[in-house]
Amino acid sequence: MTPTIRRRLWLALLILILGGLFAYAFVPRPVEVDIVEANEGALQISIDEDGKTRVKERYTLAAPLAGRLLRIDLDPGDPVEAGQTMLALVEPAVPALLDERTLAQSEARVKAAEAALSRSLANQNSADQRRRQAEANLQRRQKLFDQQMISRQEFDDASYASQTAREDHRAALFAVQIARAELTQANAALLRLQELRPGQPQDAFPLLAPADGQVLRVLQESATVVTPGTPLVEVGNAKDLEVVIDVLSSDAVRIRPGQRVLLEQWGGGEALTGRVRLVEPAAYTKVSALGVEEQRVDVVVDLEAPPDSRPTLGDGYRVEARIIVWEKDKVLKVPSGALFRREGQWAVFVVDGNRARLRTLTTGQSNGLETEVLAGLEAAERVILHPGDKVAEGVRVQVRR
Repeated sequence: MTPTIRRRLWLALLILILGGLFAYAFVPRPVEVDIVEANEGALQISIDEDGKTRVKERYTLAAPLAGRLLRIDLDPGDPVEAGQTMLALVEPAVPALLDERTLAQSEARVKAAEAALSRSLANQNSADQRRRQAEANLQRRQKLFDQQMISRQEFDDASYASQTAREDHRAALFAVQIARAELTQANAALLRLQELRPGQPQDAFPLLAPADGQVLRVLQESATVVTPGTPLVEVGNAKDLEVVIDVLSSDAVRIRPGQRVLLEQWGGGEALTGRVRLVEPAAYTKVSALGVEEQRVDVVVDLEAPPDSRPTLGDGYRVEARIIVWEKDKVLKVPSGALFRREGQWAVFVVDGNRARLRTLTTGQSNGLETEVLAGLEAAERVILHPGDKVAEGVRVQVRR
């Protein structure tokens, strides 16, 4: 073989190698994808919000009268017994300006009322006599008028005088009743002032526990002067708890009494269970952490877990609540990240061998992470998770490792 032929052969071989490398560089590579298998299992749809525990029956005892509150020796957590445990003592306040002058004025009002009653009785007797005289005079005038011995004017004057006397007598009767009522009031006021004279002992008013339980809060511990309605002590059974969850009004319409609730992150090991008892009918406005006004609704949940399983859970504790609005034990489901919209329908890419195949699905319920598949997919089929724009019908794919 001559050197010329040898050089030509080496040149041809080099051209073939370069052409092969060039062709290989432009061959489409498989698209690396993440896959997941469609599987059958339980699916839950829940509304997740923060909640707060509270005592079901809370009693706030307030001062029933104005006076001096004695120091309250109870502490939060102390047990109380209904009708037996004394929570507080309030000494009635002595009226201001209670002195000899006040008593003298009250006695003077009584005497004035007695004198007014005497005058009213005298006026009543006088009015009664005038009424009798006017009626007798009217009867005489009536006879004379029937005999046409007096004029019509004289008879009308007598009739008017009789009517006026009757009205005066009636007014006198009312005046007597008023005078007697004023005398009764004046006597009662005098008696009360005499009972509350300075230096006389005053009975303290005790506040007894309205129910069995514990002291929740002592709102006014030190001795002080209180007015009627001043809150003093909160009492309740700290083991008889319920949970209040505020949810968006758009979520509240999906919640029904009796739905199951899971309470997590309350500080214990396992989640507590409960049931929705009430969805309050009225919403309220609440400003979120981002400054957005939201319409919220309170959902009240009864705890199913016995108190022994939550001995450290108390009033006003925070919990994370999951209200189960839909659940099913056995459904075909795929991750929601595998779904995408195609021509108004939900679809996925199924891995068939090493090719991606487009599949249109009929979906059901979804909780945001997983979606129920009603038709279009079989269990154990592999679907592409989060397909990118490089994945299309018939494209070669390779599982990312």
